[in-house]
Amino acid sequence: MEKNNARNSPSFAFLLIIFGLAIQDAFSQRVKVQPEVVSYPGQTVSLQCEYPNQSGTALTQVSWIWEPADGKRDNIAVYHPDFGPSYPSSPLIGRVTFVKPSLTNPSITISDVKMTDEGRYICEYATYPSGNEQGTTTLIMLAKPENNGSAITAVAGNTSTVVARCQSANGRPPAKITWISPFNGNDTVVTKPGTSNTVTVISEYRLVPTAADDGKEIKCVIEHRTQSKNEEISMKLAIEYLPKVSITGYDENWYMGRSSATLMCQAFGNPPPSIAWKTTSGPLPANVQVQEAYLTVPKVDDTMNTTFVCEATNQRGTASHHLTVMVRETQLPLKGSTTGAVIGGVTACIILVAVIVTVVVMILKRRRKEDTPPKHKPPPPMKTSGSAEKPNAGQASETQPLGQTYNSQTEPVTNLDDADYQKNGHGEDSALSGSEDRAHGRYQDNRELYGIEPRLHYSASREGGFISPPITNQ
Repeated sequence: MEKNNARNSPSFAFLLIIFGLAIQDAFSQRVKVQPEVVSYPGQTVSLQCEYPNQSGTALTQVSWIWEPADGKRDNIAVYHPDFGPSYPSSPLIGRVTFVKPSLTNPSITISDVKMTDEGRYICEYATYPSGNEQGTTTLIMLAKPENNGSAITAVAGNTSTVVARCQSANGRPPAKITWISPFNGNDTVVTKPGTSNTVTVISEYRLVPTAADDGKEIKCVIEHRTQSKNEEISMKLAIEYLPKVSITGYDENWYMGRSSATLMCQAFGNPPPSIAWKTTSGPLPANVQVQEAYLTVPKVDDTMNTTFVCEATNQRGTASHHLTVMVRETQLPLKGSTTGAVIGGVTACIILVAVIVTVVVMILKRRRKEDTPPKHKPPPPMKTSGSAEKPNAGQASETQPLGQTYNSQTEPVTNLDDADYQKNGHGEDSALSGSEDRAHGRYQDNRELYGIEPRLHYSASREGGFISPPITNQ
């Protein structure tokens, strides 16, 4: 049951068909020929044919049949072992012949081949008992084309038009043409018959042209079987447009007496425009010199207070540009160059930074010097002439009675109104006077800070009075 299902399946039927076709192809290929032969005009081509396996088959006759592209069939060569070779009337008569007339190898040659000889060549055997058997060779005629390309002059506008054309003429087989372009255009291809069964291919590139497209490059690429590599043809577009005009050279500093003031008319167009100068009020001033696009004033005066006009004209029309000149009494101050200003600014910044750094360094050095202690002890101040001698009995206590006798070389001060005493409230300079430490109820002698030995001094209230006891001799 499983074997019957396998035989009835679609895949099994497909395999049987393939096998049958393979057997049929094997029998049909018993005539051995070349599948394709390539030649150029004027050459001699050889078309091979043989019947290598003759077992069980009787060969009676062999014929060559030519079938051109239009489908018409012509016998061009026949060989019979009893009657020999025969060449029926055909376009190839006189140029076709058997190499070695025989049934086993009936190869032929065709001399001085032409483009019209292209087609299918069939080597056909008459056999017994299988009947006719054949093999087919295709003769391909090649013709190297003549390639060229050129730009087509167009006018700038709003309509798509042809701006470039490439042609591959009299080639076989037809060439293939493509474009390399920076534009958003498109191409069209036309094929027409060439000479001697060749083909001419023409490709045109179209776009909406503008003035900016003038002079830009475009390429066509031609591919053909006879060429070792593709051929590229470059061309530059030729777009005609109305001139574009501008006047340059006016610096707004035309003053009385200025010499050699010059204006230039810049005009662009295709075709190249011609240039003419004039003023809006009529002819140019008498002292103006014109040389092609340049207008020169040898010496500026009041007559230059006018509007100059430059006109440019080509086949597409005329365009113009106006420039009004104002003559000044005196010259404007010359502007410094940008380079000088930049250099001056950079120099000023460098100087300012150097000054700031110098000042900061000097301040830091001064502060550091003030914070450093002196290396030598300062000398003590000189004693004044009014200063009393140091008591030889030592310093008196603050609690000692005023009436106690001291062994002092000077008498105590009894005049509290003395000017020297009132000078600082205690009979001493303020720099050397003692300051009362109220927190501890005692006196400190500031003179100790300066290395001066203290001396006794006394004070008393003016209200209670003061009487010094007499000094007696012991």
